[in-house]
Amino acid sequence: MFDRLQKPFLTVETGEAYQPIRLTYTLLQPELLEKTLESLQCMKKNTTSNSWSWYWSDECADLHFESVNSYQKNSSYPLRLATITLRDEKVYVNLTSFKRACMAVPFFHKLLNKKVLTIHVADFINKVFSLDERLPHGFAELFKDDELDRILNQRVDDYHKVQEKVELAPSAEEALNLLSEYTKVEAQKRLPYAERYLFEISEEDDLDVIFLAFYIYLRARELVAIKRWFGQVGYAASENTEATLAQVFGELGVDIID
Repeated sequence: MFDRLQKPFLTVETGEAYQPIRLTYTLLQPELLEKTLESLQCMKKNTTSNSWSWYWSDECADLHFESVNSYQKNSSYPLRLATITLRDEKVYVNLTSFKRACMAVPFFHKLLNKKVLTIHVADFINKVFSLDERLPHGFAELFKDDELDRILNQRVDDYHKVQEKVELAPSAEEALNLLSEYTKVEAQKRLPYAERYLFEISEEDDLDVIFLAFYIYLRARELVAIKRWFGQVGYAASENTEATLAQVFGELGVDIID
């Protein structure tokens, strides 16, 4: 354990922890999507496959990484933020950090009409990696749809069962106790290696709130992974909720929405 405390975990160029994450969109108008991507200076189509590279330049040059330290932007060699792949009426956005995913979701939403594509899920890894650790070979190795759906469905089912009990509780106090116990148990559960976040967006939803909720969820997961890396094995997401919210509305501002 002492050796691990002395060993830093792997980070990406802009300073945040390396944590692979994949956004999946339902593609409704392929031709319009490709036309839009071709019009952007921050996008470059890859010649060997039906995919694109998204760079930190031009239309997204003002995206802000508060974790960046010594990284110096070079307009001649812009940093690649993600790879975008079109396959089987789906769009997959592969990124190497949670922060980049939180930037990508509102960026692509503002760029493309919901009639072109809609975001469905985000698949991510609940750990950080050592500098000399074998990294996953491609995102297909990391994310198995059947397993991710099983974990997600179990979590949703557990929530609905508790929701039903809360609604049938004989008093507000008992309902609160049920909800509090459920939250406590969930926070102490061992996080799965890979997990799926489901986007459920209706016409009435405030998208800024949707994007902010996504950021808070991932930020909590990131902090748990980092705390556990440094030896706090029992550290739970519930322990950093207050700190996460303070950072979002305080030091960081809501920079993923601006």
